[in-house]
Amino acid sequence: MSTAYARLHRNLFGRLRHLDGLPPLLMRLYLAPVMIAAGLHKFLNWEDMVAWFGNPEWGLGLPAPALMLALAAGAELFGGLALLIGFAVRWAAIPLLISMAVAAGAVHWENGWFAIAPSNPDTSTAKVLAMAGIPAAERSLENSVEVGKRLQAARGLLREHGNYQWLTEKGNYVVLNNGIEFAATYFIMLLSLLFTGGGRYVSIDYWLARRAGLAPS
Repeated sequence: MSTAYARLHRNLFGRLRHLDGLPPLLMRLYLAPVMIAAGLHKFLNWEDMVAWFGNPEWGLGLPAPALMLALAAGAELFGGLALLIGFAVRWAAIPLLISMAVAAGAVHWENGWFAIAPSNPDTSTAKVLAMAGIPAAERSLENSVEVGKRLQAARGLLREHGNYQWLTEKGNYVVLNNGIEFAATYFIMLLSLLFTGGGRYVSIDYWLARRAGLAPS
């Protein structure tokens, strides 16, 4: 039985090794436009972003805000371009990881996990954790109830005083929670790229390494 299983495993999953560049490629193509857009936004709104980076009352309150902004925007813009073409992917992942960690800790941490606040505790992903007795998850479910009440009130006002069909034809209204969900997701994807690189066949890094005899065919 063990021999048959080993043969099945080898035949089934061994064939996938020639496609193991596909997941890194998809992660790169997912992350690249996100990072490029974030970097461009910072550069194109330089003065406002410097003020936000440096102001301790309504911003991040970081020291040397212009320098911090340049580092963050440069990492996102040029790191995103590197991910897009698959060049120096591991090196590009390092400053992007730092940027995502800072964003999660300095910007989103106090808002909890969710980027969009759940409005139904019965379908919230926090429900499973709350069933395990985790206090933060229980508070999240309580917050979902309050979010639902406010959304219901807002939709009632829009239906009464506005063209609700036109207002919602591009999507439903939600409560923005601005938690760490997206930053954490990007961090995990970048961490994976740090270990895997750009991927077999689909990155400049692979062909440079292969030419130098450092990558398998």
